[in-house]
Amino acid sequence: MNKRLLLLSADEVRRRLLRVGAVVPTLISDNANLFYLTGRVFSGYACLSANGGIRFFVKRPSMLEGDDVIYIRKPEDIAAYIPPTDVIGLELGSLAYNDAMRLKAAVGASEVVDVSVRMMAARSVKTAEEIACMESDGLKHAEIYRHIPGLFNEGMTDVELQIEIERLSRLHGCLGLFRVNGPSMELYMGNVLTGDNADAPSPYDFAMGGAGMHPSIPVGACGEQIRAGKTVMVDMNGNFNGYMTDMTRVYSCGKLESIAVKAHQCSIEICRALADMAVPGTETRLLYEKAYGIAENAGLSEYFMGHRYHAGFVGHGVGIQVNELPVLAPRSRSVIEEGNVIAIEPKFVIPGTGAVGIENTYVACKSGLRCITNAPEEIISLI
Repeated sequence: MNKRLLLLSADEVRRRLLRVGAVVPTLISDNANLFYLTGRVFSGYACLSANGGIRFFVKRPSMLEGDDVIYIRKPEDIAAYIPPTDVIGLELGSLAYNDAMRLKAAVGASEVVDVSVRMMAARSVKTAEEIACMESDGLKHAEIYRHIPGLFNEGMTDVELQIEIERLSRLHGCLGLFRVNGPSMELYMGNVLTGDNADAPSPYDFAMGGAGMHPSIPVGACGEQIRAGKTVMVDMNGNFNGYMTDMTRVYSCGKLESIAVKAHQCSIEICRALADMAVPGTETRLLYEKAYGIAENAGLSEYFMGHRYHAGFVGHGVGIQVNELPVLAPRSRSVIEEGNVIAIEPKFVIPGTGAVGIENTYVACKSGLRCITNAPEEIISLI
């Protein structure tokens, strides 16, 4: 194990701190943000100063060294190492209330500023190093999807196929964790949906739901057998290095209804149209409107982003977490920035057949979006 706390170069750390632009002393403890700032996850805090400095208060593990590492047993130990401050920045979007109040008292602050959105905004524009990580993920992710037809055996259930995909992914280096933003967002290694299970609403804010195997995690595969005339939508984990790519492809057993094939082709058309349209400065709400308009003109709006329940977005940022900024939604105020990495997922649910449509991960460039998940996009037969 590398004992240096910082696994990023000094220049890369400076680039990321500049993106954050802390304006008050800030304590970061969320795992995703710690990984963003250091290249590793640890128990403790990254302390950002308003002048661009960073130091680390570590509880565990005990072998980390260098890089201004200070070991502490409890938050109150921090006060001995930082100047008194009236205002402290904390991640109120992920930090428990009691923990926030304890940190506020520990440093003697009278006011807390929420830095959650600032951190998400900083992470939404990737550095060249981050993009390289995601490009590497995309290559591995696409290679695994190319092997999916060979994993299928007739009579399989959705759960059995998902287990085989998970096994192959892990053997190819997938880290397994599907890191999701939001205290009530849960998912294991992804989603495999067949037939009408794609139309089962879920309490989670994902594009597609699924009933799941148990009420304790009601999302995804439910044990339904994969049958002729039904689709199998695969939306599995692409996390190989702490960054994730997001990709969906559709498989089938035998011939599908013509409306399902039409909707799938419409999804491909939407992805290509949005990839050309999304130059820096484009409002993300306009991208959603474009996608919906294409679906509506094709007579497919009632199936767009669900049937019984319609997801309120058609794409989202992706990176350390699978649901980052910006969001492609009708009321979004975001604009595309060069360096955004975005998953676009125009999906359709056809009753009696299942879900169709693709999802790709794209890097925002000056001329539009560049796809980094280049697996075949057409519906592929499993038999």
